[in-house]
Amino acid sequence: MPMDMSRREFIQTTVGTVAFLGLGSTLQASPVSDDLAFLTISELSELIRTRKISPVEVTRVMLQRIEKFNPILNAYITVTSEQAMKSAQDAEKEIQHGKWRGPLHGVPLALKDLFDTAGVRTTAASALFKDRVPQEDAEVVGKLKAAGAVLLGKLNMHEFAYGGSSTVSYFGAVHNPWEPTYSTGGSSGGSAAAVAAGLCFGALGSDTGGSIREPAAYCGIVGLKPTYGLVSTRGVIPLSWSLDHVGPMTRTVADAATILQAIAGYDQLEITSERMTVPNYTMALRSKTSSLRLGIPHEFFFASLDPEIDAATNEALSLLGKLTATVKQIATVPVDNITDRTVVAAEAYAYHAEFAAKSPEQYQQPTLAAIRAGSEIRTRDYIMARRELASLRQRIQHAFESVDVIVTPASPIGPPTISTFDAAYKDVPFPTDASDIRRLVLRNTGPFDKYGLPTISVPCGFARKGLPVGLQISGPHGGEAVVLQLAHAYEQATNWHKKHAVIS
Repeated sequence: MPMDMSRREFIQTTVGTVAFLGLGSTLQASPVSDDLAFLTISELSELIRTRKISPVEVTRVMLQRIEKFNPILNAYITVTSEQAMKSAQDAEKEIQHGKWRGPLHGVPLALKDLFDTAGVRTTAASALFKDRVPQEDAEVVGKLKAAGAVLLGKLNMHEFAYGGSSTVSYFGAVHNPWEPTYSTGGSSGGSAAAVAAGLCFGALGSDTGGSIREPAAYCGIVGLKPTYGLVSTRGVIPLSWSLDHVGPMTRTVADAATILQAIAGYDQLEITSERMTVPNYTMALRSKTSSLRLGIPHEFFFASLDPEIDAATNEALSLLGKLTATVKQIATVPVDNITDRTVVAAEAYAYHAEFAAKSPEQYQQPTLAAIRAGSEIRTRDYIMARRELASLRQRIQHAFESVDVIVTPASPIGPPTISTFDAAYKDVPFPTDASDIRRLVLRNTGPFDKYGLPTISVPCGFARKGLPVGLQISGPHGGEAVVLQLAHAYEQATNWHKKHAVIS
């Protein structure tokens, strides 16, 4: 690419001549297609809308890249090539006739493999569901289809979302695009790997203890967990109904805002859905951050940080101080009982009890052990844990009386190797020791699932072996706009989001 030409100008100049040539045209893998694969959704959407690039060509490039790189990364479980090409063809025809549906029309996305998809298997990365084919789409899948998105397939994950590694999967471990011997984190590891490697332009993940933000941090992308109840979880295989969230994983904050806009909103058929105002998230990105007050909760969240994580976080905080009004330490974030797993263990057991009794051999051993541990929880303990959860969600609001956002490292440590996670999960009982790597990787993300607050991980640097570091920005209940606003301002003031993994 010429040094004086922007990526978007390069794509427009080079690819524009092959756009909308008809369904028989081809675009071979090349430096041009590599650049195309790493366009943002915002850039790609405008090129599709103005008919400078065809959704068919873009989808073909994605499928070529999946064929080339998925054997290395193992990010996809199922690739829906025929359906994707048909959706792309339909999108092209609609746009040609002036029926543009919006910024996701013709854009290739992918789904973590616990979102139900009508006629396409949804496995949750488990042998138990390896042949499970739902009859209906999950609510959010239906919304993406209505927005005109092209769905490329289903992404690998930690089995039943019950862990933070994406190594415990019937379909094998997901590999980190930055260094394939390292983990992507989890449970939305396939989603993070696919977005980071240019195998889709964005993906949906789920987050119960950090399963969007931890893998986003470990793969150098953006991962947004919305407020509990803002995005419907109907049709999503549950881990814990009281803690499950659904959100976007993208390469930029603006792209996360675009996907959130499409999937947010009240679902009257989902009991965990909550009526909330859904503002224009993209417009919110334009707001100035100079009046924002940042809170830094050093207790718990900054304890025992890896020195490289600590250095990257401090550098990010220094920059954020220049972008906002004030930065101050706060001690009002409730962390008592924050690592208690009673709710998730009891609710996971409630969903899996019958399956685990009838077909225990169909589970990976670490998952089965975690599920069975839930059977030992007494009714009284679960009720008291749910009461404490409600109390946490009420008390956390007091933290925002003097600050607008809370900033922490996304994880206290960098990505472990796949072999390290494999060794840890061979010690089957889920650990009670907070220093165990299985809990440590999710230490900073898990509290915000309990709080139910909107929170995002954005790239903030690199550590050893060139592995990414993530920064976590969190806001008050329903405060997605301010979270996106600050995350976008930080992103635009840095170049971390412009760096991409090179897979060999």
